[in-house]
Amino acid sequence: RQYKNISVIFMLVFLAALLPVVLMNECSQDEKDCSDLYSSEQTVNGTYAIYPAGDIPVSVYCEMISDGNNEDNGAWTVIQRRMDGSVNFYRPWNQYKRGFGNVEGEYWLGLENMYQLTRKNKYMLRVDLEDFEGRKGFALYSSFSVGPEADGYKLQVSGFTDRGAGDSLSEHDGQKFTTLDKDQDDNQNNCAKLHLGAFWYKNCMAVKTNPNGVYIWGEEDTSIGIGNVWPTWTNRNVGMKSIRMKIKPVS
Repeated sequence: RQYKNISVIFMLVFLAALLPVVLMNECSQDEKDCSDLYSSEQTVNGTYAIYPAGDIPVSVYCEMISDGNNEDNGAWTVIQRRMDGSVNFYRPWNQYKRGFGNVEGEYWLGLENMYQLTRKNKYMLRVDLEDFEGRKGFALYSSFSVGPEADGYKLQVSGFTDRGAGDSLSEHDGQKFTTLDKDQDDNQNNCAKLHLGAFWYKNCMAVKTNPNGVYIWGEEDTSIGIGNVWPTWTNRNVGMKSIRMKIKPVS
């Protein structure tokens, strides 16, 4: 009987020690994006694990503090970032679907993760830009979502507010995503192949922005629009030093 009592006590102690770990894991899986982390007092910029689909952790960069007015400041989940040309963005469909790159540097979060993030709640989008002269600006959109793969990961974006960058994205609203090996744009050509990138292209010869294009180090893109450009900001096709696309729930 004495050995049985010891065994019971040992089991209770073990379960008591295990319980906080279980609760912590359950809690962490409730953190769908960076705003959930921010609400739990994680207020430092950096890499975190989130659970867009509720079961598999995904590494993401969270901008807990960013420039801007109070209504759009902080708790952003970065879904795309270019900053130094270290990552090749001319990639096939399966890589754009699952995501790629270095979360601490240049990366693409993944179309499936974007869909899981935006399919239930309403999100806003902010696009931060910087040129090689140190000039900064951004564009704000009050509504952003990505549809399911069965619908081509279609983009829905609206509610533009100009914060210095102009609107180079609204023209892409309603478009399916196109990569070098999956042509879903409205042109007879594959716009991803023509512009050496991947995006929600519409008409190849009237591309409004190409953030996943070639990193051209601020040089003027005089060819056929292959650079990482946001034309309404520079008023000409000049490659950006950095671009960050980031989202958070509409409060």
